[in-house]
Parts: sequence; structure tokens; C-alpha cells
Amino acid sequence: MIALMYQVKRPSSSSFVPIRGIQYHVRNWGEPNPDKPPLVMVHGWMDVAASYQFVVDALSDNFMQGRRIIAPDWRGYGLTDSGGVDNYWFADYLADLDFLIDHVAPGQAVDLLGHSLGGNVVMHYAGVRPERIRRLVNLEGFGGPASKPAQAPGRYAKWMDQLKKHQRGELALRPYEKIDGVAQRLTKTNPRLARDQAGRDKAEWLASHWSRQNAQGQWEILGDAAHKIVNAQLTRVDEMLEIYKRISMPLLAVEATDDSMWQWFKGSYTIAEYHERLKLVANHRIAVVQDAGHMLHHDQPEQLARLLEEFLTA
Repeated sequence: MIALMYQVKRPSSSSFVPIRGIQYHVRNWGEPNPDKPPLVMVHGWMDVAASYQFVVDALSDNFMQGRRIIAPDWRGYGLTDSGGVDNYWFADYLADLDFLIDHVAPGQAVDLLGHSLGGNVVMHYAGVRPERIRRLVNLEGFGGPASKPAQAPGRYAKWMDQLKKHQRGELALRPYEKIDGVAQRLTKTNPRLARDQAGRDKAEWLASHWSRQNAQGQWEILGDAAHKIVNAQLTRVDEMLEIYKRISMPLLAVEATDDSMWQWFKGSYTIAEYHERLKLVANHRIAVVQDAGHMLHHDQPEQLARLLEEFLTA
């Protein structure tokens, strides 16, 4: 096994919370304090809660004093059960988050942060349960292009075809012979982690939380392959916009300067359209993290930590 070089400043503790028949793994930093709202942070697609360790370590002692931070592994990620399903539904993330917030902060509004998929989840949740959120942070949860009803037959067919592929094992995530193979995979996805020793140290540390060793001695990614299956339902932007209109708390929308996500949309959706949607949120501002890609919480945790402190303590 590789030596873990990244030195954690604030170790997390693990707990398991029963949510809708699933044992949810939750990372916890800090101590509960009735005078300060907890900060709940949710991760994105094929990520895990431990990804936020670098940001937590970059937060100041003053900010962390008397503050609790909670980050769950979504269902089918990290150490959280999959529930035995063969595909995942966006609405389940909303319900899981609702149950989690009720558990960790009964009767108390929380500060809520989400990245990528998690950013899309928190934007929806904040419009559905605005009374539960004090301040909202969206890290690159851009939503997606508007769909057309004519796409529905093809989408349902693709969904069913992928379910069959999954059953045949054709969507399985490849295992790695050594844990440093997982670290190399992380640096391939995010080349910034390979630029210097500090980045490689982060990749090594992340690999130990993104994977575990199986009975054959191989290292398996802690993400259910069923997450690769397309959503059966189309993105209904008209519904999304009605939800955005109900976001009443302050919103900080954070972007990275060098995000490649817009290339994936191939012109079907632009950052200008995303900014237009944000205008429906009455109290929002946009912040940009310099020299960062989509995994900005890995690339520039110090920049992100300063933005969070300024916003959450204003």
C-alpha cells in the first residue's frame, strides 16, 4: 500500500444514520452548537464525502470554533448502502437530504452546500424546503439543457437498454491491482492533482477513501455502477425554474475559471443560460475560484474556504 502523504488537520468521525431503510454514512467535523447552524455539505457524482476534507482543513480556527460540519456519502457511494436498487432517481436525493437534516438539526435551519450533482440537489431542496436553509452554496451545480417531449421515447428506451447492460455486468467499474492505480486514475481525471507533490499527496489520500480492497486483493471504486445509468425522466426546466423562484435565502454560486463541463454540453447549454436561471433567485451572487477546474474543492480549497467564511459569517 502507498503511504498516505496528505496530513489531515481536522480528522473526521464517522457515524451511520438510518434513512429510508438505508444505513447512511456521515462524516462529522467539529461539535454541535445551538448558537451556530451546522454546515451540511453534499458531494457530486462518483465522489465521496471525504472529498471535503481539504476544504475543512483550510477553514480558519475562528470559523470552526463551535461549528459542526456534516457530509454524507450519498446512497450507493462511499460507505452508504445502495438499497439494492439497479438505478437511482433524483428525487431520492431530495428525500434523503430532508431526512438527514431532520436528524442532525431538528427544528434548526442549516447552512447547505453542494457540489456538481450535489449542487443541483441543494438548489432543488432549497426551493422545496426554504425554511430549512439559512444560507445556500452551490459549487458548479449548473443544471442542464432543456429537454423536449419528443425525446421521451428514446430516453426511456435508452434507460431500459442500460438496465440490461448493468444486469449483464457491462457497466461495471474496473478494479485496480494497487491503490496507487486509483490515485493515478484520479490524477488522469483531474490533471491538477498531478502538477506538484502536494496534489499527488491529495490524490493518494483520496484514493484511500474512494476505494477499498476486495477479497481478491484488488481495489474497487466505492461507487455503484448503477449510477452510470441515464435518468429515465427528462430534465424539465420549467419545473426547475419554478423551484428556483422559491429560493428565498442568500445563495452563493461558485464557479471555476477552467471548468471543462461546458465542453460536455457541446453548445446545447451555456454558462449565460445558467446565469439567466440564477436571476430567478432574488438574493444571489456569483463568485469565481481562480486556477481551478470542476473539482475546485480539490484544486483550490484555500480560496474556497475564504469564500465560505465570508459568505456564511456575513
